[in-house]
Amino acid sequence: MTNISSPRRQTGLARQLALAVALAAGTAVLAVPGFTGAAYAQKKKKGDDKGEAKPAYTEAFVKAYQPADAALKAPGADVAALKPQLLALVPLALTPDDKQALGGLLFNAGITGKDYPLQLQGAEMMLGSGKAKPEDTARFSVVAFQLANELRDYEKARTYLQKAIDLNYSTPTTTVADLQLNLAEIYFTEGRYPEGLKYLDDLIAARKAQGQQVDAKWYRRGISVAYTNEVVPQVYDFVKNWVADYPTTDNWRDAINLTRNLNDYDGAVLLDLMRLGKKVGTLKDKNDYVFYIEAADPRRLPSEVKAVIDEANAKGTIPKGSDSWVDEQSKVVNAFVTQDRAALPTLERDANAPAAKLRTIIAAGDTFLSYGEYAKAAAFYERSLALPDVDRNLSLTRLGIAQIGAGNTDAARATLAKVEGVRAPVAMLWSAYAEQQAAAAPAAPVAAATGS
Repeated sequence: MTNISSPRRQTGLARQLALAVALAAGTAVLAVPGFTGAAYAQKKKKGDDKGEAKPAYTEAFVKAYQPADAALKAPGADVAALKPQLLALVPLALTPDDKQALGGLLFNAGITGKDYPLQLQGAEMMLGSGKAKPEDTARFSVVAFQLANELRDYEKARTYLQKAIDLNYSTPTTTVADLQLNLAEIYFTEGRYPEGLKYLDDLIAARKAQGQQVDAKWYRRGISVAYTNEVVPQVYDFVKNWVADYPTTDNWRDAINLTRNLNDYDGAVLLDLMRLGKKVGTLKDKNDYVFYIEAADPRRLPSEVKAVIDEANAKGTIPKGSDSWVDEQSKVVNAFVTQDRAALPTLERDANAPAAKLRTIIAAGDTFLSYGEYAKAAAFYERSLALPDVDRNLSLTRLGIAQIGAGNTDAARATLAKVEGVRAPVAMLWSAYAEQQAAAAPAAPVAAATGS
């Protein structure tokens, strides 16, 4: 397929984003003043003047913090060697300010020492302190997500990423939508494909309900994951909405080929899929036309097969005389089409008879559908649905196709939504085509009001 991106490893992406955020934050993420000399004494004195019960920082914590901070700032400091000293500060950090200061120290040390667990611990302490500004809370929630994801702690990664989403975190290069797609990626990384696809599908539905455009990459990612891992029927939901929102010829071709590849359709089902391919202009290869000719059968639907062969000849996909089998089918349809057309009134009369059998009614529907007489075809398919032993899904599919041809797209979508079983994916694609046709239809003129 041409437009569906291949799956990618989320951990590599997380590493790349985590480094970008961390480097942007610098090596002094939170400058915590007042831990040395007169500044700390002055801060404590101001606290006493206000009648505060205790200072912002505990004495034991400050006493242990200052030499650790000095050791980290010394030239050539070895973070790995100093790590035990740093972690010994954790039980001493009792107040929110202690935890904020220690979180910044651990996070910065983790950056210097390329120690992801230490970075994560520092980010979590800053977030847990409750002292971070709202913008820092969102930013460090993203950092914590990326670090937890890198460390394969996916539940924790999901929690922090959702927090950043809730806070509407964004940068000039990262949107909330990007974060939401990353949350789906966590599920995919874990192999929890149905859950990730449902999350992504719910996001798409929410955006559409709000009248917002859905980024094509959301559809492509959902299709890629669902197709690669054969998650059905979710894959068809993504495909249907994708081609409805982005109905390019390439996208339609991918959608039709994907549906063919995931199913082993018999001739009758394949015929309805190939009919759609012809409508949306995706018949390009010789085999596309050969499959269509075989599925339609020159002796059953000679007019339709003739149109397919004529198109293949005109496009140069199968030039006349280049394929003996196609040339033979062309001779067959040319011999049958005249008498087939002449028999239409008799077939219509027989199928409309009160005692007409199911086989005759279906044959009439199929024949008139192949001639593009959609209203007549629809009437026969509707009648067939009331008869015993009808292949309900076949009749519903072709009734929907006929309704689209007649311009009744709303009825077609309602009809196609009833199709079940192996035909359901084909019906979903036809429904997307109906939606496309409805969107392209010119608005009805508004009659001018007349005065009394």
